[in-house]
Amino acid sequence: MLRILVILIAALAFGSANAATADYKIGFVNTERLFREAAPAKRAQQQLEREFSARDAEIQRISKQVRDLQASLDKDGPTMSETERRNKERDLANGSRDLTRLQREFREDVNLRKNELLSTLQERANKVIQQIAESEKFDLILQDPVVFASQRIDITDKVIKALADK
Repeated sequence: MLRILVILIAALAFGSANAATADYKIGFVNTERLFREAAPAKRAQQQLEREFSARDAEIQRISKQVRDLQASLDKDGPTMSETERRNKERDLANGSRDLTRLQREFREDVNLRKNELLSTLQERANKVIQQIAESEKFDLILQDPVVFASQRIDITDKVIKALADK
């Protein structure tokens, strides 16, 4: 919110000082769309999937084992001996606890890696935006979050195309 307020104040101050003498070129970049549609963003997503697919498969395998153990206990529990039932219940509790820990660690690792990749993409996008701003003589380029931006000033497609060319 503070960022938007600072941008608006700067734009108003900049605009009121020279409003009668110059036209301003303003652009807007939809960051969410950029992170979804740009070629480097798609490559980053594929890289994440490749990096974590083996761990995801292992978690799915353990999850199935826990579900199967629970089903076995539900089905055969009443007919099992007390010792056998307690052993299966202990195995189920251990398996559930391990599964929960593995899932939590997996989510944390995926989020950490995703943030690293998005940070790299953000740096590249900022350089491309800077190049477009300089080459096309923009006075101001805004990024999300903004309340409203006309399609007329949206340069997201240019940034996506420039990122694809690199």
